[in-house]
Amino acid sequence: MSDTRKVTWRRELAELAALFLAVGLAHLLATLLGHEDPGPVVLVGLGVALIAGAAIHKRLGRVRRRAPLPVGQGAGDPMALWRVRMRVVERPGRLATVAGAFGGLGCNILALHIAPTGSSAITPAGCDALDEFVIEAPHDLSTAVLAKALAEAGGHGVVIVPAQVKDLTDPGVQALVLAQRVSADPDRLPEAMAELLRVPRVEWRRPGDTVDEGAGLNTTMVISVNPDRALLIRRPELPFTPTEAARAAALTAAATHARYTASGNPSPARPASRG
Repeated sequence: MSDTRKVTWRRELAELAALFLAVGLAHLLATLLGHEDPGPVVLVGLGVALIAGAAIHKRLGRVRRRAPLPVGQGAGDPMALWRVRMRVVERPGRLATVAGAFGGLGCNILALHIAPTGSSAITPAGCDALDEFVIEAPHDLSTAVLAKALAEAGGHGVVIVPAQVKDLTDPGVQALVLAQRVSADPDRLPEAMAELLRVPRVEWRRPGDTVDEGAGLNTTMVISVNPDRALLIRRPELPFTPTEAARAAALTAAATHARYTASGNPSPARPASRG
């Protein structure tokens, strides 16, 4: 802000100096030429020259302001957001190898979440962990090429799906915000559940109703809300993790507790089941 004011004062002083100079030159010429015939012509020509110079200077200033700023090669290329999930053997340096695979393809890691796989299986190299990345990747990079590079870097069961900007929100913070929302209004539970698990919609079902038998493992979740109703959540492109199931059950418990507390009959929600 101070630099802008300095430039403005300098410009005003320069314009004032030019005005004094023009008046002084005009007075000098008028004194030298007197009432001779060339006098008025010179004065008019000087005024026209000053106006033309000011107009040219203004136009050149606009052209300079419109000129784009130089950027580095590839800095302005469009990028795509991807959500990448894989199992990675917990061994020193393995995560660095995976990060190097992303960097080698021009990808930028924006977020990383690490969770247990849900099984207690121990491989000879160490315990598996479930790593989920949100990355920014070049538009011309195919998912097949990316999956192959990650598999070569030590990733197992690589799953790549499109991501959105809201996927960059920390899941723990998001879960707390949604819990406050359903505590204030339990009827907003389906909406909050869809936002928590990043699915387009959540359906109401009666406990015991059949679900898709052909669905993939852990791609369907049923959460009992009360003895008469349950929530059915589907995400065929990305299986649910045990951590997500726990957060979904906690969110349901918050809504159920708020509803039954208001009626004076508290009742806990049942845990979520995945299929």
